[in-house]
Amino acid sequence: MTARVQSASQLSRPEMYRFHNGEKAKLPFADAEYQARLKGLRARMEEAGVNAAVLTSMHNVAYYSGFLYCSFGRPYAMVVTPTDAVTISAGIDAGQPWRRSFCDNITYTDWQRDNFWRAVKSVTGAGRIVGYEGDHLTLQQRDKLEDFLEPLTMVDIAPTTMRQRMHKSPAEIALIRQGAQVADVGGYAIREAVREGVREIDVAMAGRDAMELEIARRFPDAEYRDTWVWFQSGINTDGAHNPVTGRVLRRGDILSLNTFPMISGYYTALERTMFVGEVDEASLKIWEANVAAHEYGMSLLKPGVSCAEVTQKINEFFAERDLLQYRTFGYGHSFGVLSHYYGREAGLELREDIDTVLEPGMVISMEPMLTIPEGRPGAGGYREHDILIITEDGNENITGYPYGPEFNVVG
Repeated sequence: MTARVQSASQLSRPEMYRFHNGEKAKLPFADAEYQARLKGLRARMEEAGVNAAVLTSMHNVAYYSGFLYCSFGRPYAMVVTPTDAVTISAGIDAGQPWRRSFCDNITYTDWQRDNFWRAVKSVTGAGRIVGYEGDHLTLQQRDKLEDFLEPLTMVDIAPTTMRQRMHKSPAEIALIRQGAQVADVGGYAIREAVREGVREIDVAMAGRDAMELEIARRFPDAEYRDTWVWFQSGINTDGAHNPVTGRVLRRGDILSLNTFPMISGYYTALERTMFVGEVDEASLKIWEANVAAHEYGMSLLKPGVSCAEVTQKINEFFAERDLLQYRTFGYGHSFGVLSHYYGREAGLELREDIDTVLEPGMVISMEPMLTIPEGRPGAGGYREHDILIITEDGNENITGYPYGPEFNVVG
């Protein structure tokens, strides 16, 4: 008996479908948290006159739905209207987006080009006032949005969603607090691994492995991805985001410890200056000055003070010590759903051009850095980094790993 094989042309090839495979997974937050976020978003949409929001960034999709997508060259979205909230995902992911979304989910197929936008339109309808993320949507995708959704007009809602994310709920702060503790675990593992003759990559792996094990212990129902370490030595410490290399540690090297646990899209960090075995007098002087700036900066973080005001005061602190010319970037930033390859709450950074006023419930780092060029006494990059929750009358430092020479001359 010959089996009958159905040809591809005979198969039903839908543009989209709902593949609600399995039960909903346990998300980082309770349903009430996501409901509150959507309520806040809808209020912002109404204020802006927006009928439908098409969120396309990893950070906003994750923030409002719990689903952190993996693009791999395909578009993803969350569509929010006054009555609906739906994530839009590619067929390659099958039922995982449904399980990890607080809300409904539609899967689009690859059978024909632009089924993604057909799926989006199935929720938004045509001829509406559409909110989009101007800091994420590419020119190509913006053109397709206009072609398929035929909006009456378009409104950039990225700034207002960012402002919503800058104010953390108690549930978010609880998760961020655990993230800071995991970052400390990575820091201690790195400290134990530092010694002459090992490579940067060896030390980085020790910190990363310790954090991933700790995250799995604390969050047994989570998805695990994206946790990383930047561990730099010698000249490699000159930039805050320099990748790990195979450079071998030598006695007297300046080191930069940077641990970054990622818990369901939520980023935390620990950053410390270290030295292998000994620290010379010129380096110690720069290090101690940066630690003093760090402590001074933390004392400035309180409600009612603007980011620009904090920045100016630390600038003055460094200028008085003839060190301001060695500063290379801002003194701190917000925390939440962000990463080195997606998302950033740019409205809450300690820079001269940011006028945001600190408020209770915001979470921000203090991380002054000085880079002394190669060939000069004390050459290298010096950076300390703590995470602080802005409270009603000041701040709470949730970073536990010690900073400064007393604890961080190691190996």
